Amino acid sequence: MSKMSMANLKKVQSKRELKRIRYFSEDFKRSKVKELEENITTPTEISKVYGCSVSAVYLWIYKYSNHLKKGTRQVVEMDSDTKKIEKLKQKIRELERIVGQKQLQIDFQDKLIELTNKEVGFDVKKKFGSKLSFGSGSTEQDTVGE
Repeated sequence: MSKMSMANLKKVQSKRELKRIRYFSEDFKRSKVKELEENITTPTEISKVYGCSVSAVYLWIYKYSNHLKKGTRQVVEMDSDTKKIEKLKQKIRELERIVGQKQLQIDFQDKLIELTNKEVGFDVKKKFGSKLSFGSGSTEQDTVGE
């Protein structure tokens, strides 16, 4: 053999060694399509993990999926949207809990004021709030002095 044909033979052999032909069982393909239908994974992730082409994964989808057929459109909700909604629901629950605690505090304080009013004999709330606040009152003195 000539040197040129030996080099070509080595290139062909090295390409064959790099490219492995992989066969996947029908059950495996069905399980991966099911994961795709449940939005657990994506075709790209399957391709990277198992060393197959994305187009092969799409062929599995077209063959084994009951819902995802060629030419149909699928609306996919992003995981981040789902997580945001769940976080917002959790935040609502937390705020409702806090509002409930505050309402209990208000009820307790109202009852305490009511009992204090009975004990003292006058309306504590009105007496306490009867002072003039800073800045309120007559301004006639201020304008007369100028």
